[in-house]
Amino acid sequence: MKYTLKAILILILGCLTHSCLDLDPKDQIADGNYWNSVTDYKLFANQFYSWTRDFSNSVYDAPHSDKRSDLIVDKGGTNVYSNGTNSIPASDNNYTDNYNRIRRANILLQKAETYDNPTDIAQYVGEAKFFRAYCYFELLQLYGDAIITKTPLDVTDPELKASRNDRSEVADLIIQDLKDAAGLLSATSAVESGRVGSEGAWAFLSRVALYEGTWQKFRGNTVRGKELLDIAANAAKEVINSKKFSLYAPVILGDSAQKYMFILEDVKSNPAGLQKSSNTEYIFSRRHDETLNPINKNITKECLANAQMISHKFAALYLCQDGLPIDKSPNMFMGYDKIESEYLNRDNRMIYTLCKPYGYFWSNENSRVNWTGDAADRASASIKGLIPTSGSGYNNQKWATERAVNTNYEGYDYPIIRYAEVLLNYAEAVFERDETISDEDLNISLNLVRNRINTQMPKLTNSFAQTYGLDMRTEIRRERTVELFNEGFRIDDLKRWKTAETEMPQNILGIKWTGTEYQTRWPNASYSKNSDGFLIIESGRKWEDKHYLYPLPTDQLQLNPNLKQNPGWGE
Repeated sequence: MKYTLKAILILILGCLTHSCLDLDPKDQIADGNYWNSVTDYKLFANQFYSWTRDFSNSVYDAPHSDKRSDLIVDKGGTNVYSNGTNSIPASDNNYTDNYNRIRRANILLQKAETYDNPTDIAQYVGEAKFFRAYCYFELLQLYGDAIITKTPLDVTDPELKASRNDRSEVADLIIQDLKDAAGLLSATSAVESGRVGSEGAWAFLSRVALYEGTWQKFRGNTVRGKELLDIAANAAKEVINSKKFSLYAPVILGDSAQKYMFILEDVKSNPAGLQKSSNTEYIFSRRHDETLNPINKNITKECLANAQMISHKFAALYLCQDGLPIDKSPNMFMGYDKIESEYLNRDNRMIYTLCKPYGYFWSNENSRVNWTGDAADRASASIKGLIPTSGSGYNNQKWATERAVNTNYEGYDYPIIRYAEVLLNYAEAVFERDETISDEDLNISLNLVRNRINTQMPKLTNSFAQTYGLDMRTEIRRERTVELFNEGFRIDDLKRWKTAETEMPQNILGIKWTGTEYQTRWPNASYSKNSDGFLIIESGRKWEDKHYLYPLPTDQLQLNPNLKQNPGWGE
């Protein structure tokens, strides 16, 4: 009870804010004898785990969501961030919350400096370092420059009115924090379930350094970019060499393995009855449970052929089974004549991520009966023999459960970082660092992801790319976009590649309607069509250089005039 009350007091005090950095007032950190035991540090560190991304800010609209990219349009209406019409907000929790969290991490780090047995609290000091880096990376991605603070500032400290540090300084702080964390944290296999381990720090470092390395490279800072890309490649290799993780591919699930990985629960949630303990891929995840911590979002209804309208651009990214893009595979790609034609002979991930026409699909309310796909099972399906006649014509099924469970109570985990991303980080970092990548490096990274459920697809090799006129960078980016779809990466990738200015203004297209079976199956499609006969789901999109960073909120600029607004947004 004593520790529970302490934890509650800390959380309440942390909600009190008084300044542009969202810091606690001076008199609220007179915490008496709180920091006397390992348990005190653990309890304080527990709050850090509520700061990570989850379904609510990845699958749903939020700064990193694919709904703010060129892959998904929400049926609920135009997304101002996606179509380039967002404006300067009066306030922004993305800004203030991260500074408030950084302060809390700094409190633990400050208190740890005087703890008698530092080895005993190394895990929690490592967590504070990790989560401080996590929050600064959020600020870096969204706003660029940020005020660096390594101590829990008081409301009277002059640093509260400081100018922002350059993004390179911020990136260096994040990198050092993550390296420190990797040395302090226990191995993932040794930490309490749900806590971040040393491999999680290396994995996250690969993401950070890849992001900033490519950001710098594609803005002309080649030396800085190469240094960071080397850090990214080496960090990813640390995780690979640990041999602690592998891609989720139980033989019993066959080609459907990846699909069911995303909806694993500790009750029957897949044909084989495999549980979360079988998941070898999630390095660090946000834990959920139907009883103890449900997702608490309308996740299955949101994701199963409903609110998410998928773009033709995304569907067209899937390779054919011969390993070639649709425009280079005349023998495999079946065209658009029939409503299911474009799904044939494609990367298996296409039919397990999207909903193939004529397919049967189950939901939490219309669930599987016996998981065999027989007549009884099909009779229970939520969607029977799908014929797309709404939205873009492309429908999502990723993140939709097939088991019976009350709405909002699904209990699968959210992958904050998974092994597939680390492998793709490694391939991209090596290629962008060296402007080339060996077949050996492709085989220990990208090809593992590509062939996980495409066992007959040719590997990506340098000779394969040369023979068929493929661009290696394009293929590496294709693999990343397909694999990490609807996990909150696309808009950040376009920004760091500096291709958002090309990709984002393009019309969002749906299925090809003119001259195909859709003209008879979906005769009343109300969308206009482009010159090639594809539905135009959204037009009038734009992108300006200023959109590469979010504007700072007005209230923070008023509190601290030294912040200065981001370029292009005015004062």
